Amino acid sequence: MTEIRRALARDTAQRHLESGDPVGWFEELYAQAKGDSCAIPWADLTPNANLVAWLDAHAVSGDGKAALVVGCGLGDDAEELQRRGFDTTAFDVSPTAINWCRKRFPQSHVRYIAADLFQAPPEWERGFDFVLESYTLQVLPPNLRRETMTRIAGFVAPGGVLLVIARGREPSDPEGNMPWPLTRHELNHFKECGLEEVSFDDYLDQEMPPVRRFRVTYQKKANVSRADGT
Repeated sequence: MTEIRRALARDTAQRHLESGDPVGWFEELYAQAKGDSCAIPWADLTPNANLVAWLDAHAVSGDGKAALVVGCGLGDDAEELQRRGFDTTAFDVSPTAINWCRKRFPQSHVRYIAADLFQAPPEWERGFDFVLESYTLQVLPPNLRRETMTRIAGFVAPGGVLLVIARGREPSDPEGNMPWPLTRHELNHFKECGLEEVSFDDYLDQEMPPVRRFRVTYQKKANVSRADGT
C-alpha cells in the first residue's frame, strides 16, 4: 500500500515538474486526499522516530525557545517539539495540510501557517533557535535544493541549531525515484551558509526494508548575520 501511495505521489509530482511548478503538487496531493491520511505517503500520524530518537539522545528541552518546522505536513513533529517546551511555528506550502493540522490539534499552541519557503515572512530571517528540516529536501528536484538549503539556513538564529533528516546515498549510487536520497556533498552547502556541522549520523533506520538515513546537526556561528555567511 505504501508503494502504491508513493507511486501516485510521484505521478502527481512529475506532472507539476513538467509544467514548471515543482511545489504545487503538495497542495493537489493533500486536497485529493479529502481528509484520508492513508493517501499521504509520509503521514504516519506520529512524530518521526528519527527526530524523537535525536531529541531523547540529547535530552532536548525547548525552555520556550523558538522552533520552526519546515514542510510540517500533518503536524506531528511540530506537536512533539511544542510538547517538549519549544515555542513552535510550523509551515507548509499546502493550505489544505495546514487546515488539516488545525483540525487535528484544535487546542494546540503551535502556530500553523500556510507559506511558501521561497516567499517566507521576512521576520523569520534569523528568527529561530531550532529549525527542523525533515524529508522535504528529498522530494525537491536537484536544481532547487541549494536555494532551499540557503533559505532554511537563513531561518536559524545566530547560535541556533538546524536538524536535517533525509534519505542518504553515495555519489556513485543511482538517484532512484522520488524521494531522492541526498549525498553528503549536497548537504555540505549548509556549511557554505554559515553553519557548522556538529554531528553527522549515517545509519539504517527501522523501516522494512531499512532505509539509509542522514541525520545532521548544524549550528550557526554566533557572528554570522546572513544565510550566505556574509
